[in-house]
Amino acid sequence: MSEVKAKSRGNKEVVTKKPFNMSYIRRYWQLYALLVLPVVYLIMFKYVPMWYVLIAFKKYSIVQKIWEMPWAKNHGFEYFIKAFKTPDFRTSLKNTIWLNLLDLVVGFPVPIIFALILNELRFKFFKKTVQTIAYMPHFLSWVIIYGLAIQVFAPTTGLINILVQNLGFEPIPFLNEGHHWVRTYIGLGIWQSFGWNSIIYLAAIAGISPELYEAASVDGAGRFSKMWHITLPGIKPTIIVLLIMALGNIIGSGFDRPFALQNNLVMKNAEVIATYVYKAGIKGSQFSLTTAVGLFQSVVGVIFLLLANWLARKFGERGLW
Repeated sequence: MSEVKAKSRGNKEVVTKKPFNMSYIRRYWQLYALLVLPVVYLIMFKYVPMWYVLIAFKKYSIVQKIWEMPWAKNHGFEYFIKAFKTPDFRTSLKNTIWLNLLDLVVGFPVPIIFALILNELRFKFFKKTVQTIAYMPHFLSWVIIYGLAIQVFAPTTGLINILVQNLGFEPIPFLNEGHHWVRTYIGLGIWQSFGWNSIIYLAAIAGISPELYEAASVDGAGRFSKMWHITLPGIKPTIIVLLIMALGNIIGSGFDRPFALQNNLVMKNAEVIATYVYKAGIKGSQFSLTTAVGLFQSVVGVIFLLLANWLARKFGERGLW
């Protein structure tokens, strides 16, 4: 790789670049060889499919190649306009933003708090046991989690509602009433992911110098003071980076979780963009419309990501780049 050297001329420094040296590549060719497969993967499965984004601007035909398909009306934006005029898309867009905001506000602090609590535990066996139990739900598919939710939250046969009815109260419609479904959706999402997400924060905490805690102990600081003034500032860069990534995904959502948990009684609250694209695109064969929706979702997600990173840098924090 090219090297940069600084030479002083009087009171000024002149920066000169050393010509590129092929011997560096010859010396470390093994590292470049390791890059071949990832680069080929990115090109084949990430960049080449971008060509098919043109479907959003054309009238899709299964018998024609992309460049042969006729352009859509309104200068190619026919399907974008059609999407925003479709009530189902507007509902899915609103639900996607709302559910992701709730996930961010309610769920984002949970793994941070959990990591801070685990860090304060002194019994290693108990600490490892709690970690293992908290990580386990991450490895369950949402189909299995939905099956567990039916056993626990079903209106008449769920364990919680059986207990509630035995106490003389009305059963709680966890899964078949909109507002209760949203709470159940957010709660199950937190339960499934908080243990796994806490790994990053625990790794960041492990990188904090023990000398800071020793100095704080000498000054008479308690455990809460150490947590507040040493641990939290120590993992602040990690929190900022993960927050930026979460904000970039504010309009994006996975398919498994909403699709597994939704039912016909709560579709007004449960339909998100991912499930709308599946139903309208795969089942309804509206490929141009759903490609336009997916492109809109990606562009807005990138805008949110750039805006969040810009705000972090503006306030003196270290962003993604």
